[in-house]
Amino acid sequence: MSRPLVVFTDPEELDVGPGVRLLTDAGFDTRVVGSRDPDAIAAAARDAVALIVGYAPVDAALLDRLPGVGMLATMSAGYDMIDTAQARRRGLWVSNLPHAATEDVAVHALASALSLVRALPQADATVRGGGWNTEFAALPRRAGELTLGLLGFGRIARVLARIAAPVFGRVAAYDPHADAAGWPDGVERLGLDELVAASDVLSLHTPLTPQTRGMVDAVLLARMRPGALLVNVARGELVEAAALLAALDSGRLGAAALDVFPVEPPPLDDPLRSHPRIQLSPHSAYLSDASQRAYVCAPAENVIAWHRTGRPLTPVVDPTLEGAPS
Repeated sequence: MSRPLVVFTDPEELDVGPGVRLLTDAGFDTRVVGSRDPDAIAAAARDAVALIVGYAPVDAALLDRLPGVGMLATMSAGYDMIDTAQARRRGLWVSNLPHAATEDVAVHALASALSLVRALPQADATVRGGGWNTEFAALPRRAGELTLGLLGFGRIARVLARIAAPVFGRVAAYDPHADAAGWPDGVERLGLDELVAASDVLSLHTPLTPQTRGMVDAVLLARMRPGALLVNVARGELVEAAALLAALDSGRLGAAALDVFPVEPPPLDDPLRSHPRIQLSPHSAYLSDASQRAYVCAPAENVIAWHRTGRPLTPVVDPTLEGAPS
């Protein structure tokens, strides 16, 4: 009897070895495509029972070419790369990794925020250029007198609120979907307009949906405090790039820290790469030695559990339920 096949689509820089070993020991064969190209994925996974997906788009056209696939496991907390409505329509399970890098992303967001607050990129450039602290354009503000605003209040934002509370004078959040009963003490719950107007640092933690795509636009940026700071470790498409650049150029926005971009990697001539008041990181907020293992092992564990029990460990689409997430 042939062993069931699991295909890794685009693990990017991740070492899939630990996940492959888990699957092999559990009785699976594996293949690694190393590409987001749908033709390459379809060719490699034509006889697969499950896909483990990085950022490769999995849409109806690709699913039509993979009749044997019953399970889609993402290597991330986000799963917007998968057309979940089409997956559910075909009776497919979809799982994600809700906890693989929660602490890492929260720490990266805090580090980015504090780097902007303390003007560390400018300080570094000043010293490297032969200058000293008398050449700062403006003095950094004391973090204990500032408000950190969290747009979205899921797992990552809640960890960020906890670790940022001793540093910032005030922490506030907006999330229309968060349960009021579980709202932690010490974090003010504000409406969107209130949060944007009150935040000295606004950190984005909302998923990418049709409703949130481009929500940080010229109108929202105009409501921010003059000189406020923006941090995005969520999804690049939440922010309208042209509006962000205009707000920075006008001085309305003091600076921004971006770990995510509308196109990744951004083209070499993308003005986001070269703007002097944007601090950049290469979609690396999730990276750590611990998360590297989790990102390949946890999807494998989801596939193994699904194959053995009929249900993955962390499903986001359950095709057996009416009205499963899509």
